[in-house]
Amino acid sequence: MKNYLRILFLALTGVLLLSACGPSEEDKRKAAAAAAEAERLRPVPMPTDATDKKAWQTYLGKVVMNNMTGVKTNQPYMYFVPSGDAPETQDARKSQLENVSGTVSRGVLPGNMLAFGGPDSKLTGDLVVEAFKSASDGSFKGVVVLFVGAAADQDRVKEALAKSGADFRFVEMK
Repeated sequence: MKNYLRILFLALTGVLLLSACGPSEEDKRKAAAAAAEAERLRPVPMPTDATDKKAWQTYLGKVVMNNMTGVKTNQPYMYFVPSGDAPETQDARKSQLENVSGTVSRGVLPGNMLAFGGPDSKLTGDLVVEAFKSASDGSFKGVVVLFVGAAADQDRVKEALAKSGADFRFVEMK
């Protein structure tokens, strides 16, 4: 019995000593933050097929998540602008423009993000420019607007957002 208690005591002591040797919660937090930052900085490959809506939405979702710095909500307003000249695609863009224009005219609370992207940067830029025509001066102060497109469209979108006071962010599609 005496030996049994000694063995039990030594085993418990060993377990306690070994558990103290593991990484601290602070070390675990730092490692997780470093991994998240590395993932954020890793480039996201752009889909090659302009008609693959699911691939484009996945791509844009990853780009948006990589650019959430300073955004207080975890549910950004994401707008995928489809490309193509088919009547149903044109109708979808028209409907989306009405939706975005309504959101812009109502306003968005500071700390939120609106993100726009799609296979055709010109069409995406056109939608943003048209929708923000109705924005009041300073009505988007504290709101991040992310435009994922071609560098050729960056300046005109930035200019269209200027009077709204939005925090404009641009990610070039690559």
